[in-house]
Amino acid sequence: MPRLSFLRPKSLMGQMLLAVAAALLLVQGIGAILVYRAQRESYEVGMVNAAAFRLIAETRGRGGVGHIGRHDRSPFAGPPLRGFPLQTSNASPANPGEPRDTRAEARLQRILTEQEFPSSGIVVVHRTVQGDPVGHDNTMKWAAHRGKDERQIADRMDDHLLVVGVKQPAGGGWTIVRVRSPRDANMLVQPLIVQTLIIYLVLVGAVALILRRITRPLAALTRRVEQFAVAPGSVGQLEPSGPEDMRHLIVAHNAMEARIVAMLDEKDVMLGAIGHDLKTPLAALRVRIESVEDDNERGRMARTIEDIVRTLDDILSLARVGRPSDPRERTELSALVASVVEEYEDMGEPVELGDTQRIVLELRSTWMRRALRNLIGNALRYGQRARVTLVREGGSAVILIEDDGPGIPDDTIEDMMNPFVRGDPSRNSTTGGAGLGLALARAIADQHGGALILANRLSAAGTVEGLTARLEIPVG
Repeated sequence: MPRLSFLRPKSLMGQMLLAVAAALLLVQGIGAILVYRAQRESYEVGMVNAAAFRLIAETRGRGGVGHIGRHDRSPFAGPPLRGFPLQTSNASPANPGEPRDTRAEARLQRILTEQEFPSSGIVVVHRTVQGDPVGHDNTMKWAAHRGKDERQIADRMDDHLLVVGVKQPAGGGWTIVRVRSPRDANMLVQPLIVQTLIIYLVLVGAVALILRRITRPLAALTRRVEQFAVAPGSVGQLEPSGPEDMRHLIVAHNAMEARIVAMLDEKDVMLGAIGHDLKTPLAALRVRIESVEDDNERGRMARTIEDIVRTLDDILSLARVGRPSDPRERTELSALVASVVEEYEDMGEPVELGDTQRIVLELRSTWMRRALRNLIGNALRYGQRARVTLVREGGSAVILIEDDGPGIPDDTIEDMMNPFVRGDPSRNSTTGGAGLGLALARAIADQHGGALILANRLSAAGTVEGLTARLEIPVG
């Protein structure tokens, strides 16, 4: 038994799957055997009764048939049973060595005895229409008369043919009856397939309802995790429910969530303190440099302080972008993009607003303006000009910012969106900032559930003619 312990899963899901698999196997096996036996028996009885009916009706007339019942229809309401003309012969219809159906012969003997139909011998064999000379010839005549095509003829040739021979007493000849029906495989297998499908649908439906009830706490936990990823620290925690292992998982998640929220709160307090403690002396230093008599030296000191303040603002913004305090507001994105472009146009910057579509969605407009300013500023700094367009692609609003610069090497495009990575490694303040603009723009896109994608724009000759920043924001 210990060797088979791996076949007994301990988890609830594993045990249910094992039980369902075993139940399906058992039910289907028993059901298939019982149904096949019942259908096979009914099929054989129907064929023999049809042969007896034709034999007696053709020789005595329909009024001479006792309680056999009309069996000119095949079993299970399938296509009607069809017969060929009655044949008389001096020879048995069974070929030498051909297997005979002794059960059908005994059943037919009982029917003929009950109907007082004289016979001194009975032969029952099974063939296809193709394998019976009389059946084949009659089928070809039927096809020629009805104008049937080869496919219809081939289907008819594959039908099952029951050949029954009854030898007349006192040295009489053989009376031969042929009854045709569609192949028994088609008639018996199709109901089994239907039954199998019904069983599977019923069982799978019941299991689906049970699993849905059991996994409902897991779905609630998934939604809570997704909500926490978008807005950490939201009010309330998930109430433990479901099986014991699911309850333990929810309790552990609640504890982890509380610790993360506490760490984020501590980070916000620390960032606020850093911003206050650094900006205050910088402001005091900015006042003190006014006493410097050398204008050039005073200007350089002022620019240095401004660079420090701007870098500090970028660092604090990047740290806080993942946990924004302002809610999303319904905003017309096309108007927001146009207003940002107008700011640069008013300053005389070569920024062009291309085609835009009216798209309304919920976003944090202050952060989105920050991302656009960073991207347009990079385009002006490295590409001399910027072209901004807004289109809707599927379920996303796409803002494209194109420039005419040298682009970025393909192997460093992803690195350029990391913090403190610059296109100019010299750290020259005249050619760029601290390397936080693209990182902040990507973080803002992530904050809205979107993405920032950079790609070089190629000319027809395959040379780089600029860079395209693609800012995607989901709509709805």
